[in-house]
Order: sequence, then structure tokens, then C-alpha cells
Amino acid sequence: MTERLGSDTRERLIAAAADLIAASPGEDFSLRAVCEAVGVKMPTLYHFFGSKQGLIEAVIEHGFDLYIGRKSQMEVSGDPIQDIRSGWDAHVMFGLANPGFYTLMYGKVRPGYFPAAQARASRLLRALTHRASKEDRLVVSPDQAASHVLVTNIGVTLRQIVLAEPDPELSRAVREGTLAAITGTGPSRGASVADVIELAAAQAQTLGPSETQLLIEWLRKLEESNVS
Repeated sequence: MTERLGSDTRERLIAAAADLIAASPGEDFSLRAVCEAVGVKMPTLYHFFGSKQGLIEAVIEHGFDLYIGRKSQMEVSGDPIQDIRSGWDAHVMFGLANPGFYTLMYGKVRPGYFPAAQARASRLLRALTHRASKEDRLVVSPDQAASHVLVTNIGVTLRQIVLAEPDPELSRAVREGTLAAITGTGPSRGASVADVIELAAAQAQTLGPSETQLLIEWLRKLEESNVS
């Protein structure tokens, strides 16, 4: 019986949880509702995932599978800086199209917790910054450049998710400022995590005090976890 369940039940449970998360981004979901959607009892869910956190981690993995699958379909220009620019836009588009997945993937911050699936996406970015470094196009180390791009990209995406409204002008401005900062081109002072935090604080009336504080906390913790 376990083998029959294992052939597809695990994936069906992940899909059911993903559907519930997608339907109500940022909200908790019921394990009982997941089981009812698949037509199994609670012990079956615990058999596969051990706990609710185990199921959440499986959904995060599924989210990164979708994200990386879409990025792998992108055309490569051969220019690492242009590919970072395109990757930035794809990252924002994925977050806005999949806020439920995205807030699990990048918005659920716990001290010392770094989902293993997140490393796969980070490797794609670091491959580009290392190529740019070999071409002598960076003024910082490739790892620092990747961290700089990642945390500002995440911050801009989370802000738009919190507002529930795309802001392509903000995304474009922060993207270009970030690229200027890591390449030493354009304005001497590019956008940084501090810039995004400052912008979030300035928009506290729009976001609301609790949402603003949460966004700032996310940004600071993401910067600490990725710069190292």
C-alpha cells in the first residue's frame, strides 16, 4: 500500500498545498484541507513529510523547480551583465505571478535557516557574476556582486508583492543602480539594500507601519544571510 501511495501521492499532496498557498498568499493553510483535497488521511501526510514544516519545505522546493525551469528557458545573450539584467526582470515577474510561492521562497526569514533549494538559484546568478569578473567588468568580487544583486532584487519584488501592485519604474531604477554599483559605471553611488530600506521607510504611509517594518526586517536578514 505504501509503495502505491508513494508513486504519486506525495506529489499530489505537494500540489494541493501549493494550490492552497497560491490561493491565499502569505496566509496559513490547513493540513486537513490538503489531505481532503487529495483524499487521504493525516497519517499519510506525516508519513511523507514528517511535519507541516516538512511539507512547506517540499513546496518551497517545488517553487524553485518552477522558477529555475522558467529561467532555464530564457535566451542567453552571451553578455553576463545583460543576462543579469534579464534575470532580474524574470525574477520580479515570477514573484508577481506567484506571490504565494515567492513569499515562501524568499519572504519566510528565520535566523540561521537557508533553504537548500535557494542555493540552486543563487548558483545561476554567481555563474554570471564570475563570468563578468573574468571579463574584468566588476569593481567588487563576483560573490559580493551576486549578493548585492540578489538582496536588492528580492527587496524590490517583496515590496511590489506587499503593495499588490507592479512598479516597473522602481524595479528598473533599482536594477540599473545596482548594476552601476557592481560595475563602476553610471552614477558613483548605485542602489543598495540600504537604499531600498530607506525607500520603504519613506513609503511607510503607503505600506502601513507593520508591513513596512516587516519588509525592512526581511531585507536586513536577507542581506546578512547572503553577503556571507
